Amino acid sequence: MVSPELFHCNNNPSMAKSGFRSKSSFCVSDGCLFLGGAFAALLLVWSFSSFITPSPESASNFESVGTKSKSVSGSRNVADSLRCAADSAGPNLQYDPPERNFYDDPELVSYTMAQPVKNWDEKRREWLLHHPSFAAGALDRILIVTGSQPSHCKNPIGDHLLLKFFKNKVDYSRIHGYDIFYNNALLHPKMFAYWAKYPVVRAAMLAHPEAEWIWWVDSDAAFTDMEFKLPLERYKDHNLIVHGWTHLIHEKKSWTGLNAGVFLIRNCQWSLDFMDVWVSMGPQKPEYEKWGQILRSKFKDKMFPESDDQTGLAYLISEEKEKWADKIYFEGYWEEIVVTYDNITDRYNEIERGVGALRRRHAEKVSETYGALRDQYLKDAGNGFGSWRRPFITHFTGCQPCSGSHNEKYSEKACWDGMQQALNFADNQVLRKYGFVHPDLLDSSVSPIPFDYPS
Repeated sequence: MVSPELFHCNNNPSMAKSGFRSKSSFCVSDGCLFLGGAFAALLLVWSFSSFITPSPESASNFESVGTKSKSVSGSRNVADSLRCAADSAGPNLQYDPPERNFYDDPELVSYTMAQPVKNWDEKRREWLLHHPSFAAGALDRILIVTGSQPSHCKNPIGDHLLLKFFKNKVDYSRIHGYDIFYNNALLHPKMFAYWAKYPVVRAAMLAHPEAEWIWWVDSDAAFTDMEFKLPLERYKDHNLIVHGWTHLIHEKKSWTGLNAGVFLIRNCQWSLDFMDVWVSMGPQKPEYEKWGQILRSKFKDKMFPESDDQTGLAYLISEEKEKWADKIYFEGYWEEIVVTYDNITDRYNEIERGVGALRRRHAEKVSETYGALRDQYLKDAGNGFGSWRRPFITHFTGCQPCSGSHNEKYSEKACWDGMQQALNFADNQVLRKYGFVHPDLLDSSVSPIPFDYPS
């Protein structure tokens, strides 16, 4: 039915000349209006029918939206699936029941590192019972946490680099539907440098009982495979996942056997207890200097005397293996990775030239579908060093974009060029959904890509 508002008459008295119209003119006018309205209605119906039932010519190239309506929520039609009013099930962000929970008891929880949290698993479980809309998918819910120092960077381009690193994390979070929290406040005045992240992670756990995982990613780490999604089912029996190699920790006693700049930690009591032990080696404790001596005596390749979080973690894994055994380690260092980006791009383009489904243009929201499809063509790519698979994360350890300092084994140019290459390599995977690409990874300018790229 055609809505009457579409044919609204102008009832302005100054435009009407009713005094000069006879009864017959009214009939003729009404008849014309009726015929005109009927014609318009028929035209509109014909337009809709041609859209829903396309001509055979168009059907040979495109599958119409109308013919796929049965696959959208059962028998719902297209109009229902495109309604503006959101009525789908999901977390209710506007409902917090009046019943008291752990947030209302000052004796039960503290956001600071000073007071341990007890019975956190029970508290989370009770909160989810009171907020049932968050219960669905809770075991797979991830909060990405990152941050930087409160003050501006000493390096003239440092703040710009941090912005680009943050954009990279926001892109990854958006593509996979993760929440992200960026912190630039020092939550504990004595926990500086390496240790500043742990008060943030702990506070994030308490602020997000709906999240099963807290994923810390250092400010100088970039996601460089935007399609890859964490295989959470692999970690179902673990509570802490870090980058590293266990044999370097256990056999060679090397503090570089892992990287504490990127880790995934389960939002549970085990993790809170583990962090309490871990941060007891930090600068907020009177044993800080003593821990520095202990860690350096255990890990001979440690280059500086202060107690740091990475060596502290290696110590707990090495010396208290039976107590803290739920861990997985994986890693890739940036200097070995950035030189492979062009070759990786060429190999991925080669795959896509042979697989039309991977060249298909698609909405950014369904990127995971194409990541899963691509994975079956990467079985021979290998993993780790020497692989031509996109590295999941490239972490610029030794390059400090904010301070401008860098490890003496790297040149300043190698650091800055490497960061630009990594960020543009990742950005190409994002911009492609928007129809553009960086032709040169060392140049931030973009070019539009042709249809069926790379054909």
